[in-house]
Amino acid sequence: MSEEKSLNFIEEIIEEDLKSGKHSSITTRFPPEPNGYLHIGHAKSICLNFGLAKKYGGQTNLRFDDTNPTTEETEYVESIKDDIRWLGFAWSNELYASNYFEQLYGFAVTLIKKGLAYVDDSSSEEIAEQKGTPTVPGTRNRFADRTMEENLQLFADMRAGKFADGSKVLRARIDMASPNMLLRDPIIYRIKHAHHHRTGDNWCIYPMYDFAHGQSDAIEKITHSICTLEFIPHRDLYNWCIENLGIYPSRQYEFARLNLTYTIMSKRKLLQLVNEGHVNGWDDPRMSTISGMRRRGYTASAIREFCDRIGVAKRENLIDFSLLEFCVREDLNKIALRRMVVFDPLKVVITNYPEGEEWLASENNPEDPAAGHREIPFSRELYIEREDFMETPAKKYFRLAPGMMVRLKSAYIIKCEEVVKDVNGNITEVRCTYIPESKSGADTSGINVKGTLHWVSVAHAVTAEVRLYDRLFKVEDVANAEGDFKDHINEASLTVLPNAYAEPALLNDTADDRYQFIRKGYFSLDKDSTPGKLVFNRTVTLKDGWAKEVKKG
Repeated sequence: MSEEKSLNFIEEIIEEDLKSGKHSSITTRFPPEPNGYLHIGHAKSICLNFGLAKKYGGQTNLRFDDTNPTTEETEYVESIKDDIRWLGFAWSNELYASNYFEQLYGFAVTLIKKGLAYVDDSSSEEIAEQKGTPTVPGTRNRFADRTMEENLQLFADMRAGKFADGSKVLRARIDMASPNMLLRDPIIYRIKHAHHHRTGDNWCIYPMYDFAHGQSDAIEKITHSICTLEFIPHRDLYNWCIENLGIYPSRQYEFARLNLTYTIMSKRKLLQLVNEGHVNGWDDPRMSTISGMRRRGYTASAIREFCDRIGVAKRENLIDFSLLEFCVREDLNKIALRRMVVFDPLKVVITNYPEGEEWLASENNPEDPAAGHREIPFSRELYIEREDFMETPAKKYFRLAPGMMVRLKSAYIIKCEEVVKDVNGNITEVRCTYIPESKSGADTSGINVKGTLHWVSVAHAVTAEVRLYDRLFKVEDVANAEGDFKDHINEASLTVLPNAYAEPALLNDTADDRYQFIRKGYFSLDKDSTPGKLVFNRTVTLKDGWAKEVKKG
């Protein structure tokens, strides 16, 4: 009997709320701002919010917090929806904070009428100075003494477009001496004459995130508003707005966000990488974006498993990137089709093999009997990896060398008889003989060899470009590393092999297939592929070799 998994602290809260009757069902939400592509940190939040709703029979809203028109685009909206679907989740309602602009405006008017909000003409520098410091109380300026009628008129004029950007703001009137700096009369509306991706030019004032967020939760009757730890100081304002507006009492709960080694999770910095050309777009396979990981060949199930393994905590910690790669390997090992691809070819001629070809059967995936077999063409001229031959072998070398025998995977045992070189002494060809009785699956030769090599028939080889991706950064904790984060970019994060040779079965596979290139790693077909030019991305190596490289360095 398997041990039941213990509840995380949010599940404990939900179960108590349901048990006590505080809620008859739960509603969560995933509220991205559409100002960039989602990254692996968002995947954790998606899995948590959608997973909780699924577990407890509730629902999850997808709500775009689109309150900043200068940074938001429809492209980002569509990419976010694609990523969530790809991860395997379906939202109950697709909503936008901009749906509520009229209601939010009305909430602000309510606060003005209660004497809890005022229009301030101060500059951003003056407002910052008047807020004081964590140890020194702030001071209100003369604009806080405006009458309710004057504030209502000024706020209406702000909406009507009568004032320039930055000339006025609406502030909540709370406590200029609060130890929580966010309660020292925070700005809740600002003027922005900017085109909005959904509302067009209907509005020129926009609510601040802290004002729109809690009220949007309340409008949607979100029972458990789950945020990351940096929102703890914002919770007081969240609750203050709900209390003073008398609206649905949503509750905010905070968990530790995902921090991953060799990775950045800042959309601003990810955008910088894209705009400055350090990567080839948001979906570059080296990026920590979901679309980048998807293009690299990561599976949705592997990402979900990773998010489940790291769990939900109340304290920040740094998760090893190797754990994510482990989850990817575990999943791909079960589903990846096995194929043979030679990256750096050396020609082998089997001198005693008859002219013509032979088709050999090989398993598509030994982990999955249902995957069946494929046929591989075998002929007297083959390509093997150049690194699999050594003219003067070292001790305990079990690959091909003069006078040595190896097995060609799914084929025959061969013996090296002769080495052919060009005028400069470079090895251009290796001539071998084969043992006809040594055919895989029907070997009666009685010969045992220790080395097995992958290969491709020269006559049937398909040319492919192979892109070997590695970690984008060289330091573990990029966010806290000294200097500019771009100083730590790994120059060896991409190696392109323009002319690899692959077995022809790859021509028949689909873009959704995952592959294990035997002895090389896991790969997927890239979107840059064309019928005349296959392009493959390395998803992950067969084993974790990064730790060894770090120690060596």
